[in-house]
Amino acid sequence: MLGVYNYTVILTYIGMLTGFTGITCAIHNDLKGALICLMIAGVCDMFDGKIASTMERTREEERFGIQIDSFSDLICFGVLPAVLIFTTGSTNWILVPTMLYVLCALIRLAWFNVDEEMRQDEEGGCRTIYYGLPVTTAALIFPVVICLCAKENWMINRLSSVVMVITAIAFLTPFQIKKPGLPGKIGIIVLGVCGLLFVLSTGMSI
Repeated sequence: MLGVYNYTVILTYIGMLTGFTGITCAIHNDLKGALICLMIAGVCDMFDGKIASTMERTREEERFGIQIDSFSDLICFGVLPAVLIFTTGSTNWILVPTMLYVLCALIRLAWFNVDEEMRQDEEGGCRTIYYGLPVTTAALIFPVVICLCAKENWMINRLSSVVMVITAIAFLTPFQIKKPGLPGKIGIIVLGVCGLLFVLSTGMSI
């Protein structure tokens, strides 16, 4: 069988399948289910790299890990949020910001793959700085935005599309973000739990 199937990539595969499940939820008008899948995919992405680092891998396995992680991210944090926002729209104009968002996520992830392989060849070790907004932040941004819209009776498609355009631009803007350590990850998890509770407490429908 082509590919890698050891435990270092299993969480990435689970995250991708969760993201795809979220897409099907959005298509079937289950907005809450789609948001929960988006956040679960975010948790999987947070820990897959840590799990992968516990095993000594061949160079081929390391390169495969870089590629498969970005492909999974494109589905979970590129396509899934775009489908979520598109299904909340009542007019075709919302196709434009969602297309822009997916394109920018695709470009960022492809560039990250190139940059990461070059960095590992020159430096090795773990990355400490990201350039541009990581696409995984979608797992925190869009659940909060969509739930606020639903709770306050705001127009989900209008506000979310604006946030989507801003986020897309941030993906490709080369500002520096320090990779979070353990305290930062704990803070992100706390925010994620709060977001999950917010989603579960919000009565929403498309």
